[in-house]
Amino acid sequence: MNSRKLVKFCALSLGLILVSTPIAYAQRVFSPVQQQAYSSPAVLEELAKAKVIYLGETHDKPQDHAAQLQIIQALHQRNPRIAIAMEMFQRPFQSYIDRYLAGNINEEDLRDRTEYDERWGFPWEYYAPFVRFAKDNRLPVIALNAPTETIRQVARRGLERLSRDDRRYIPPISEIRTDDPAYRQVIQEIYEQSHKGKGNSSDFERFFQAQVVWDETMADSIVRFLQANPDYQVVVLVGKGHVAYGYGIPSRVARRVDGIVQRTILLNPVEDTPAINNTPAADFFWFTYQ
Repeated sequence: MNSRKLVKFCALSLGLILVSTPIAYAQRVFSPVQQQAYSSPAVLEELAKAKVIYLGETHDKPQDHAAQLQIIQALHQRNPRIAIAMEMFQRPFQSYIDRYLAGNINEEDLRDRTEYDERWGFPWEYYAPFVRFAKDNRLPVIALNAPTETIRQVARRGLERLSRDDRRYIPPISEIRTDDPAYRQVIQEIYEQSHKGKGNSSDFERFFQAQVVWDETMADSIVRFLQANPDYQVVVLVGKGHVAYGYGIPSRVARRVDGIVQRTILLNPVEDTPAINNTPAADFFWFTYQ
């Protein structure tokens, strides 16, 4: 059994749903900022005013991806000049995405040459509808993420010890900011839960630096695209942890671009997701139901 068939077999064995077409879901939208429910058309009108829209997902939830596609399709009807930015692809492989969108390689080649299965690993059919939609509608797709190798080196050795080659696909070290105490506290709680008190301060510092490198690189990718394409709107597919409360990517985009309008949606979050320091987790919570 080849590796691709094995991945599909394991996913099916674990009960994951591999969908080739979007599933129809009903939705309920709530604004923790306004503390009121919204209709999805009203939310889409608000999103249409933003330059960057974050659709924060849980990677293994098919309903999150169905909602993302529905939102992108609706936004595209209002504005054909949108780009889809994807955490699932890493920066060194942007040229292969561009070649796929131009019709120079097929979808199987795209998956292979971006090393999708090795570097991301969640079922391809969760994300294939987005690149297909982009190709069909001639939309740019942005590879947001830092290379796995670089993140590993940061986690093992620290940011300052990265080689010149490791620094190729991330922002300059001077632009990587680790001075947000609130974000540090959130990440420290996650770290302590996952390590059950067995880590030390040096281990945590490297762990935190790796998280920040992810965020800064993805923010830098978004800003670089907008600088080159100022008339575009960017819709970002990314894990919730990178956008909740604005700590991860949104704050770092805002630091680079004065006055930019951004909106964050968390897809199917915990119903009672609390505010932190009086800051809601997102502009909108989007719940989907079969």
